[in-house]
Amino acid sequence: MNVEERIKTKEQIPLDRRTIIHMMLVNNTINEQIAIALKPFDISIQQFNVLRILRGQKGKPANLSTLNERMVTRMSNTTRLVDKLMSKGYVDRITCPSNRRKVEINLTKKGTDKLLEMDKTMAQTEAALLNQFSDSDMKQLNLLLNKF
Repeated sequence: MNVEERIKTKEQIPLDRRTIIHMMLVNNTINEQIAIALKPFDISIQQFNVLRILRGQKGKPANLSTLNERMVTRMSNTTRLVDKLMSKGYVDRITCPSNRRKVEINLTKKGTDKLLEMDKTMAQTEAALLNQFSDSDMKQLNLLLNKF
């Protein structure tokens, strides 16, 4: 389905605007499918991203600044995301006794185990989203997107 059909217009959209609209529609589709995949785990895309960042730390704690820098979608509410993950037992937060402003976040065993479950679902979702693309297509797409 082309962009004009998707947004239900008969007008020819200029190429630059069409490109932006197309990327927005693709982004929305990807976000919707990922949100659907994560729904059974009662976790948001942003919370999932935090868990993956923490796993990437390979056992070393991360502070809020590190999480914010590495987030796919940068947000100002990282503290709230961490609080929600703490309430689920997926992360813990350690406050430095000598500097109360220094807070380190770690992935718990429960968080690691839950993330492994989510990985399986995410791999299926990603494969379904990309099933019409060859490896060559994906390499070319990534080269084009790197221009941003």
